[in-house]
Amino acid sequence: MDKIDMPPMGPMDLPLSLLEMGCSGRFELITHPMPGQPLPPQSTLPHGLPPTSLSLETEVKKQFLWDPAWLPIHDTDFAFQKFLKVTKREVNVDSLLNCTPSPLHSGLSVVRDPTTGMLLDFTEVLLENTGLSAKNSLSFQRQPGPPSESLRGSNTNYPFLPGGMEELSLDQIQKKSQLEEDIDFENDLLKVPPGLKAGMDFTDKDAKIAKAEVNLMSLLSTLDDIADLQLEEEEKVEGKGSEEAPKLPRTNSLEDLGIKDAVSSSAPPEKGRDEKSKPNENPEENKKWAIPVNITAPCDDFYKRIPNPAFKWPFELDVFQKQAVLRLEAHDSVFVAAHTSAGKTVVAEYAIALSQKHMTRTIYTSPIKALSNQKFRDFKNTFGDVGLLTGDVQISPESSCLIMTTEILRSMLYNGSEVIRDLEWVIFDEVHYINDAERGVVWEEVLIMLPDHVSIILLSATVPNALEFSEWIGRIKKRHIYVISTMKRPVPLEHYLYTGNSTKTQKEMFLLVDAVGNFLTKGYYAAVDAKKERTSKHAQSFGSKNTSHTSSSQDRAVWLTLLHFLSQRQQTPVVAFTFSRTRCDENARSLDSMDLTTSVEKAEIHSFFQKSLSRLRGGDRQLPQILLMRGLLKRGIAVHHSGILPILKEVIEMLFSRGLVKVLFATETFAMGVNMPARTVVFDSIRKHDGTGFRNLLPGEYIQMAGRAGRRGLDATGTVIILCKAGVHEMADLHVMMLGKPTVLQSQFRLTYTMILNLLRVEALRVTDMMRRSFSENHRDTQANEKRISQLKQMLSSLPPLDTEGQLSDLLPYYHTVTELRTTTEALQRAVLESVNGLKALSVGRVVLVNNKQHLNALGVILQVSNDSVNRTFTALILCEKGNEEGEGKGNNSNAFAHLYNTALFIPEGPCSHTVQKLKLQDISAITVKTLKVIPERIIDNYNKRQQPRFRLDPPGQAISTATQELLRLAEASPGGIASLDPVNDLQLKSMAVVEDSMRLRVLQDSLREFNCIHSPTFAEQFARVKERMSVQEELDRLLFLVSDQSLSLLPEYHQRIKVLQSLQYIDSSGAVQLKGRVACQISSHELLLTELLFENVLSPLAPEESAALLSCLVFTQNTQVEPHITNTLQEGIDRVLSVAKRIGELQRDCGIPQTAEEFVGQFKFGLTEVVYCWARGMPFAEIAQLTDVQEGTVVRCIQRLDEVLKEVRQAARIVGDSVLGSKMERASLAVRRDIVFTASLYTH
Repeated sequence: MDKIDMPPMGPMDLPLSLLEMGCSGRFELITHPMPGQPLPPQSTLPHGLPPTSLSLETEVKKQFLWDPAWLPIHDTDFAFQKFLKVTKREVNVDSLLNCTPSPLHSGLSVVRDPTTGMLLDFTEVLLENTGLSAKNSLSFQRQPGPPSESLRGSNTNYPFLPGGMEELSLDQIQKKSQLEEDIDFENDLLKVPPGLKAGMDFTDKDAKIAKAEVNLMSLLSTLDDIADLQLEEEEKVEGKGSEEAPKLPRTNSLEDLGIKDAVSSSAPPEKGRDEKSKPNENPEENKKWAIPVNITAPCDDFYKRIPNPAFKWPFELDVFQKQAVLRLEAHDSVFVAAHTSAGKTVVAEYAIALSQKHMTRTIYTSPIKALSNQKFRDFKNTFGDVGLLTGDVQISPESSCLIMTTEILRSMLYNGSEVIRDLEWVIFDEVHYINDAERGVVWEEVLIMLPDHVSIILLSATVPNALEFSEWIGRIKKRHIYVISTMKRPVPLEHYLYTGNSTKTQKEMFLLVDAVGNFLTKGYYAAVDAKKERTSKHAQSFGSKNTSHTSSSQDRAVWLTLLHFLSQRQQTPVVAFTFSRTRCDENARSLDSMDLTTSVEKAEIHSFFQKSLSRLRGGDRQLPQILLMRGLLKRGIAVHHSGILPILKEVIEMLFSRGLVKVLFATETFAMGVNMPARTVVFDSIRKHDGTGFRNLLPGEYIQMAGRAGRRGLDATGTVIILCKAGVHEMADLHVMMLGKPTVLQSQFRLTYTMILNLLRVEALRVTDMMRRSFSENHRDTQANEKRISQLKQMLSSLPPLDTEGQLSDLLPYYHTVTELRTTTEALQRAVLESVNGLKALSVGRVVLVNNKQHLNALGVILQVSNDSVNRTFTALILCEKGNEEGEGKGNNSNAFAHLYNTALFIPEGPCSHTVQKLKLQDISAITVKTLKVIPERIIDNYNKRQQPRFRLDPPGQAISTATQELLRLAEASPGGIASLDPVNDLQLKSMAVVEDSMRLRVLQDSLREFNCIHSPTFAEQFARVKERMSVQEELDRLLFLVSDQSLSLLPEYHQRIKVLQSLQYIDSSGAVQLKGRVACQISSHELLLTELLFENVLSPLAPEESAALLSCLVFTQNTQVEPHITNTLQEGIDRVLSVAKRIGELQRDCGIPQTAEEFVGQFKFGLTEVVYCWARGMPFAEIAQLTDVQEGTVVRCIQRLDEVLKEVRQAARIVGDSVLGSKMERASLAVRRDIVFTASLYTH
């Protein structure tokens, strides 16, 4: 082959090309041409080349191979090996040393010629506050963190500043004011843009007239008689209710209003509020945060005030819904208390629609995961842009409406999630759940931690103290809460008693409470009679053998009769509330002869059931529970309780809401929030076991469950039936339960280690602030106290100065001694009077020493003792001066202490007189050893007679004059004081307190004689001054204590928990959070135990499935009867867990926390270890269910919660740097996440 001659490479052949980048005049040199492609042309699209897309291959790799969550659920080992092959990782040590560059402190700014706009120069400008980040600032000015942390935040982030926490230091306030410029869209708008001579004129010509009109009106509206004009005026006022004084309308369009409220920070509303309250003389005094909204008057101008609402419903709203929507448009927080099915969801829907219109976000929280799933489906159908976050599911978290459980919102707040920045509304559904002892505290934490710009919507069942609760939220958030509560039911209820138990008696249904709410005793007695007729003659005469429980055959008869009767009357669907899971199952099984569905319905049920379970593996579809339920469902019967598999529960709920389940046996959980109304509700019994013992249902629980009866738009009334199986319940019990007040909202606030650690890691937030704002401390009206404190301080400064010179130098010590003497004496008097011997001594004829405003050391004799033990009074005849028989007389009341240092008895200077008075216990300062013979009736009658005007001048009767003479003789015989009964020796009171007090009393009385000040001529006057000053000072001290942190009821426990954390080295002595503390912050429950297990390497010797099994003790709470069979390593692990738990329990006990070590250890139950171990090793669910007596639903729920724990431990292991444990937890988590336990909810599809 000849060599082909090529011409030499010319300049055209060099692989170079210039590419013009966009219109900015930049060029880029391209030196690597793509092989097999010509060089790109010299000039390109106006904006440069379009961005390249990732190749499909890398996308697939990324999604399916590099993200472990996408690994297949089955054959994980094979997939894992394949995964390792695909991802050959190059080791890059330098990547560990990566350090983020510090933020730039300056930027470039352009200098232009003002006339031509030409560029003249660049200058460097310093930027302010570039150092703010999520790690050091609570401000919204801080820069956002990395996108990976934007949703859940990170546990090293600071939270945003909670609303209402205004106690900042001076320099913080100064900084804050420089940072945050409040844009006020009404005043001081910037009109001229930089660089222009003239600007915009924002004044609205029409608005001026309107303003004048309003001002005129607000002058007039002080006169009450112009009410009708005021009504017109209110239509103009933008969504402000009639409770406040008129206020200028802000804008003419709601859009502006929305923006205005979303943008402005806390200052302008404050100002507005003060304006509103100005017409009252003193705005501070009657500043109420909770404002009840009147919903009795119809809301006629609704469409005028909201011409284009953010959301429209196909039906006309009720008044309470309209009022709530008006409040939302004004961007106010609301508390809506109404019965289930009254339509509270309307309020939530409007808020979601508003936030979509304003381009902000809404968070909807609910107490129960099942409820979250249902709401997700409902809102998804309505709004489309909805996401869901629960412990194990995360669906489209970037949506404008996020549905989540309250715990997740709490951790987002603590971890400073970026979602909070865009948040406009938080909707709390089922707020009455705050009464839940276990989880109620979460609601309070979230409410306290929410920042200022978030408005709050609270939806609750009817509660008696809605106002008080809203007042608390308003006070901690420093904003008004509008309370809208309605007792109206869209479908009224009728309550019946049912006594039938056979075809003959099946119509025995007696109306007890009618639709208007009247209790009909007639119906009650009819039921009692009907029941009585049927009991045998033997039982009537001798009492029946077993009244409380009926046998299952009797039960079955009652249910068959009732359901037959109801289905005849077309009263289905029926929810039958039964307060035990086993009873639910038994009742459903006993109805094997009933068939309530037509063939068409059977087909529909069958196809729905098959379709829903198509996602399960073959083996799982044959689980006994599923087969049993399929049989029941076809006949229109179902069971719903926590032992049922979650997927089955959802199938049942969906079939029920379609009306295909005719009879549903459910426990109380079915009534929580799930909007599943029925035609009829039946109560199997009205007693339930609440974990401690059996009790009657509370009115709140009964109303919540009974409220399921009556479907809006389908039924005229709902029917509630109470079965009387054994006998008719007590009328009083029924009355309380049906018409009693529902449970009040009560604080369940308690300190948890997680809360303490989360607040300690942020210097600016203090745990005491959290405690002070909790609902349990709501009684502390700090504002009123602060005002009183300033008044008292002024009073103190205006009092005349004390003269403590010379003889009076020991006046103050003297005052303190006398005060102590007085309290000791009072304590002793109380002890004497509460004792039997003391009361015996204070009987008729006993001579006593009397001291009150009128008498000083006067002798008296007891004539009568009253019978009431609470405030007992003694009628006595007392010596006194002539002319001082009535009332105050000389009134030396300036000196209430006189008798304490002057023991000389009262001897009249002139002629002796007497008076008969009722004495209180505090008036008797001593019981003497003397008694007199007296005739009380005669003395009292004679004295009373001489009080009448016409007998006024009669001489006293024989009985009185004798007694008076005797008393006078006693007084003259011992003028220095008369011997009194000693409480310890004479009255035989031997209790520690009394003995100590009486000894102390002697010491004090002796010490009084030593003081010099008594001899001073001005003593009385100066002592009165001291007394006045000291009483003011004491009240001041008391109030200062109440306002201070020292009076917090949880403070001692806080110090005890801090001590525990210090001794476990979670925090150091100064309260800084250490590594262990950081780990504990990650963990939501049992944080101490888990952290200790981590740091003691208890989990490292165990295989992944064993560690999962061991950790099951943290999520399983029931007792089981079955002994688990487990491996030796697991048994060792269990022993170690128990010893660690015991150590923590003992440490807590030593630090003073009132929980014994046994109680602490007892909360960890190892009943499911074997089940979880076998499950993680791949045993099918059907076999696992055989291993234990725990019901399938509970097992599934536990494994799901265990997966959350495993994830937390994995996070914690990463913080510690234990990558082996981290990957082990990951493997354990993958091993548990399979099959029926982790089938996705039907609601989320």
